[in-house]
Amino acid sequence: MNAKTIILSALLAGMTMTTAAAGNRTYQSVPADPMKTRIYTLSNGLKVYLSVNTEKPRVTAHIAVNTGHRNDPATCTGLAHYLEHLMFKGTTHFGTADYKAEKPYIDKITQLYEEYRTLTDPAMRKAKYHEIDSVSQLAARYNIPNEYDKIMAALGGEGTNAYTSFDVTCYTEDIPANEIERWAELQSDRFQNIVLRGFHTELEAVYEEKNMSLTSDSRKLFDAVMAKLFPSHSYGTQTTLGTQDHLKNPSLVEIKRYFDKYYKPNNVAICMAGDFDPDKVMDILESKFGSWKPGSDIQPRVFPKQPDFTAPQDTSVVGQEQEMVYMAWRFKGAADMQADTLNIVGKILQNGSCGLVDLNLNQKMATLGAGAEVFALKDYGTLLMVGMPKEGQTVKEVRELLLAEIKKLRDGDFSDDIITSIINNEKLSYLKETESNDGRVSKMVDAFINGQPWEDQVEQIARMSKITKADIIDFARRYLNDNYVCAYKFKGEDKNIKKIEKPAITPIPSNRDMESAYLKDITGRKTEPIQPKFVDFERDMKKTVTKSGLPVLYVQNTDNDLFTMAYRYDFGDRADVRCSVLNGYIPLLGTSKMSAAEIKQQFYKLACSYSIHVGNENVTVTLSGLKENMPAAMQLLEQVLNDTKADADLYASYVENTLKERMERKQDQKECFEALWQYAMFGPENDYTNLMAEKQLRETKPEVYTDLLKSLTGMKHTILYYGPLTTAELSKTVSKIHRTPRKLADVPKNREWKWTVTPQSQVIIAPYEANNIYLRMLNNSAQTMNLNDLPAASLFNDYFGAGMNGVVFQELRETRGLAYNAFAYYAIPQRKQDPVYWVEHIITQNDKLMDCVNTFKEITDNMPQTEAAFRIAKENAIKSYATSRTTKFDIISSYIRAQRMGVDHPLAKDVYEALPALQMKDIVDFEKKNISGKPLHYVILGNEKELDMKAIGEKGNIKRVTLEEIFGY
Repeated sequence: MNAKTIILSALLAGMTMTTAAAGNRTYQSVPADPMKTRIYTLSNGLKVYLSVNTEKPRVTAHIAVNTGHRNDPATCTGLAHYLEHLMFKGTTHFGTADYKAEKPYIDKITQLYEEYRTLTDPAMRKAKYHEIDSVSQLAARYNIPNEYDKIMAALGGEGTNAYTSFDVTCYTEDIPANEIERWAELQSDRFQNIVLRGFHTELEAVYEEKNMSLTSDSRKLFDAVMAKLFPSHSYGTQTTLGTQDHLKNPSLVEIKRYFDKYYKPNNVAICMAGDFDPDKVMDILESKFGSWKPGSDIQPRVFPKQPDFTAPQDTSVVGQEQEMVYMAWRFKGAADMQADTLNIVGKILQNGSCGLVDLNLNQKMATLGAGAEVFALKDYGTLLMVGMPKEGQTVKEVRELLLAEIKKLRDGDFSDDIITSIINNEKLSYLKETESNDGRVSKMVDAFINGQPWEDQVEQIARMSKITKADIIDFARRYLNDNYVCAYKFKGEDKNIKKIEKPAITPIPSNRDMESAYLKDITGRKTEPIQPKFVDFERDMKKTVTKSGLPVLYVQNTDNDLFTMAYRYDFGDRADVRCSVLNGYIPLLGTSKMSAAEIKQQFYKLACSYSIHVGNENVTVTLSGLKENMPAAMQLLEQVLNDTKADADLYASYVENTLKERMERKQDQKECFEALWQYAMFGPENDYTNLMAEKQLRETKPEVYTDLLKSLTGMKHTILYYGPLTTAELSKTVSKIHRTPRKLADVPKNREWKWTVTPQSQVIIAPYEANNIYLRMLNNSAQTMNLNDLPAASLFNDYFGAGMNGVVFQELRETRGLAYNAFAYYAIPQRKQDPVYWVEHIITQNDKLMDCVNTFKEITDNMPQTEAAFRIAKENAIKSYATSRTTKFDIISSYIRAQRMGVDHPLAKDVYEALPALQMKDIVDFEKKNISGKPLHYVILGNEKELDMKAIGEKGNIKRVTLEEIFGY
């Protein structure tokens, strides 16, 4: 029995939690756990989950607090999320030059906000806010913004972030394996000695995040569903981001009270996966967190049992995006055994392949799109279904179609063996997830927050395998009746959105040249460096040919029996726009021997999957799954490629749905901006407008597409393979099953779009009505990449525009509170013939537009120079390159990227080797040469009536474009 079979068998074996000892500590584990997770509990109640994964010398470390917006006070919604932001502002030790001198001002600001939130008179509120702003200026003399981010960057941290949801607030880091001790020391200080500073500018960043959410109709619809499902529980009565009124009337007193109650070791878990010695890690965590005092009252808010429904509960929202309907049923919480059955129910409804919704609604195009998902929370679980109407269909008709699939569950009208297929695919999914540190840690966080014993988490698939079809039918008949919520999304103007003018904020100083003693101490300590291991394409990958003469890029999987194989063709829809239809139309069709439904069912049974992806420049046919099922899956794929039969009726429905989707895209803010950006980058001929026109779509015979698909086998292509087969075994299998002509045809040539050059400044604006605008600024001087400039360009991006330690984040968000989302970068091309270009980006409130434009100009014309920040950016880059590892299929992808850039090795190696010699002067010179003072195209998606068009017009001639122009229809 091989290692993979042992692991798969273990997932179905009986398991119990055991206690073991290592040194003076005991820990719990489940013997057959593939992750080999150890669970420790410190004397103060702090939980620690550890799983060793030596694939690369890094560690994913999440600190999960067992509280989310469910515990927000009803009068201070959005509090947990706001606290999450403030956790990055520092402590009594860092983030300040002199906490003793700073504290009286912070106390005064706290008092002023308590007074401010009681005022209703606009003039009095304005005066009080001016006072807050004035005192904030005094406090800011001592504030050192982003010191947390600077420390983490110096440690080589990546992915510094956090998230807040219903039940959890989680702080995420990815660190080098040799930096666990310094990371732990920093986190210990952060969780015990928080200081709520930088308050009023961060509030604006949070409010901009809220503004962004208000343009998402699907988010509003989900909130409406939750409000009906949970009428007396904070899951439904509150949202994570809170109300506009509460965000504009915050309370530092309530935030600190919340922190003191829930941020206690007996309410927290540290979840880590990566390359470490568990015993040494526990020595560190014990020393850093062992003295943290537990809380005596960490009990969450208590809510009454939610009322049962005996009839559908309807609600609705309006907005300008596409119409849709959400339906939801309420169940017990995530840790309850009922969740096992509910998970299978969700997969029977939709599994992306052969679920009831997949086959009966999406496959037959009965709607524009439909889906089903299980949404599990600590207190309750939810089965959520969604449907979007096609042309001429109403949302109420879609509801009936969704209910018809629920009825099939109650009637047992589903495949007898689908549960077995679901279990096989769940095992495969579990193993894929746990290959990564992120996947492992996510499971730990979920188990802790949901109160799920680890053995229950590990044993879930084993329990699910015992569930029968009769169990599903009984479950559906008992729980899936008229006890649901139905929320409709109609088109219309949302009058509940309030327009709130920007407050008069005086930018706080960035204090870039200041450093706390804490930062100097912790970053000044030395750790044993980790040596880099860059991929060597000659050593780590084989280039060979099959018996039939097909070129192969090969990497062997020696860890397990999972494989990924792809046929790669060097042309895409830029060569033949008709190929773009293959992505959506071919999966709807069957062959002469099998229907489309039978094909999907067979792939699902094999625990394998395939995709045919037509990109702009490449066509890729990908197959993945278990080695033992690869030959059968390949034979099935060959049927699809060479024997797919066109269906005129399905094609007619496909065309109607495609045209409907195109119109709906023009109502979506993000889609509109991406179309505008492509227009700004290339003009009217670009990847967004490279579409078959309506007339061409309607008049093209459906056989054209099946003929295009069949022609792939006869064209030149490369086999990409990562899996356990040897090259000889792979050659034999491919030659036997993937039969190709002796002489392969050349692939068609891709067209090239004409890049827009920016010799002078210009404003390009397209209309969209919202409380915020999308703004991106572009400079393209038609220069190709000089690879000698690559190290300076990469380090400049780290220093200036990327991450929370960058100049852009500090100036646009930290000191001025102008945005939630802001960045800038010097774009490195993906092909050697493409130009480099400069991008500045922000999403902000309408009346902050010119503040953003002017601030960007200020920091690019006179880039702030701070040696300490430069040193940190450089250290971070060196450590990130040294600890990164290219493995598995990524080796092949890395090789292809190198080829496109005209080199025979990963460019990361060149950057790493050049980094130690780079100085501040090098990136200053780079910025002056390539960015500073360059003309810009100001690309804006927004409502002109809400913008200062006179001021923006002074930046350049205004070119107004319509949505029809940027979408091409």
